Amino acid sequence: MESALRPSLKNQARVKVRRILGILTGVYALCLIGISAFQRSFLYYPGHTYVPLSEAHANRSFEEISVRTADGLDLKGWYAPATTKPFTFVFFHGNGDSLSTASVAADPYIAEGYGFLIAEYRGYSGLPGKPSEAGLYDDARAYIDALIARGVKSDDMILFGHSLGTGVATQMAEEFHVGGLILLAPYLSIAKMAQIKFPIFPAGFIVRDRFENLKKIKNIHVPVLIANGAGDQLIPPSQGKQLHDLANEPRQYYSIPNRGHNDIFDEFAPIGIDWTNRLGSAN
Repeated sequence: MESALRPSLKNQARVKVRRILGILTGVYALCLIGISAFQRSFLYYPGHTYVPLSEAHANRSFEEISVRTADGLDLKGWYAPATTKPFTFVFFHGNGDSLSTASVAADPYIAEGYGFLIAEYRGYSGLPGKPSEAGLYDDARAYIDALIARGVKSDDMILFGHSLGTGVATQMAEEFHVGGLILLAPYLSIAKMAQIKFPIFPAGFIVRDRFENLKKIKNIHVPVLIANGAGDQLIPPSQGKQLHDLANEPRQYYSIPNRGHNDIFDEFAPIGIDWTNRLGSAN
């Protein structure tokens, strides 16, 4: 009797294992489909309210400028013209910022006499459109073209990206001959970041908006400044150092102690200003 029961028990165990594996496979597949379908909601966190300059706690030197993208979107940026220095910073912010939250980063540079443009993305700050990699590149081109139309030469622009915005700044530095490129808290690519965030999924293969800084940095032939907060918990600081090591000369790298991802601006500003001042002296 016992020997007759053993095969039956073994079969029941196999059936249970198959059921569990089937459920786990189904859950995995559903999660993978969800990550793929909603991936842009993991990457972009736009605010949907536009705060006018008159109501924002922003530098009084800012004025609102309007641009139209190649695909017909009307966007707004905030621009403070240069007063005593030759360069204008074109700033591309991180994925959770807006015109009003990013504006505080401009104050030290404006006080030094530099120009500063905050280039707002489609879908952010209540502006029309939905963000995507191709869309953000279109937006950036529109702002750069607007500055050129105002008499600012591309050679006198410093492209300045933070976090997500480093991908936009790097792409524009590949397309335009600018005065320099600053990458603050950069990543190698969104695909590599996705693989870190979702290690049990092939996230790196399904990412649509890739922002491939790793592949592009070697094609850029302008001065490059890269910095990370040593305590950054969102983007591994080692990725910034890798980008620096791949960049062409002249290049410079700083690791800022006791700073993370979003609290780096005050400590970085003197570094960025000193680096830009030396660029101006060399020209």
